[in-house]
Amino acid sequence: MVNDLSAGNSILNQFIAELRDGEIQKDSLRFRYNLERLGAIFAYEISKKLVYENREVVTSLGIANVPVLVEYPVLATILRAGLPFHQGLLSFFDKSDNAFISAFRKHHKDGTFSINIEYASVTDIENKVVILTDTMLASGSSMVLAHRELISHGKPRHTHIAALLASVEGIDYIKKHFSQKDTTIWVGAIDDEMTAQSFIVPGLGDAGDLAFGKKH
Repeated sequence: MVNDLSAGNSILNQFIAELRDGEIQKDSLRFRYNLERLGAIFAYEISKKLVYENREVVTSLGIANVPVLVEYPVLATILRAGLPFHQGLLSFFDKSDNAFISAFRKHHKDGTFSINIEYASVTDIENKVVILTDTMLASGSSMVLAHRELISHGKPRHTHIAALLASVEGIDYIKKHFSQKDTTIWVGAIDDEMTAQSFIVPGLGDAGDLAFGKKH
């Protein structure tokens, strides 16, 4: 159910190292670009699990039989940090329909917080393959709530959960709340610790703030 793309040596690990680096993080353009490049890598890896059919392509010299996608997946992301990552997937799955979900932390006076879904723009996902992305999979609560919002609009045939960084606790939470038969998890790296405020350690900080500026 879980694919950890950092398990083997690849350029993906270089980009994740740059995302974590406090000095490189000062360049928000570079941070967003690395998110986008990683989205493209994830798209390539996930594409290996999709369904293909042979198609005859007429060239200037003859006919080539080429395996092409039967159906493009629906790309769904959680705003706002997920946008550059989403764009990287969209650069590969350029014919995909898209869905966007706005989720935010509502902080309480006792120091706790809850996750609220504020808005969703969802295309037709009935019996489709969906790739649901967010940069960080910390507690897993945002991902579960976003998925619940998605399936209120239709039932996907299969859901790929994609996150650049995940905590062990977050992955366990997803396993408990998603069907293992119909769900695949893709992560760029897995960190062991998480703070009481649900920040992954060592993680990389607040991806939304690093990409787009601090929010008030």
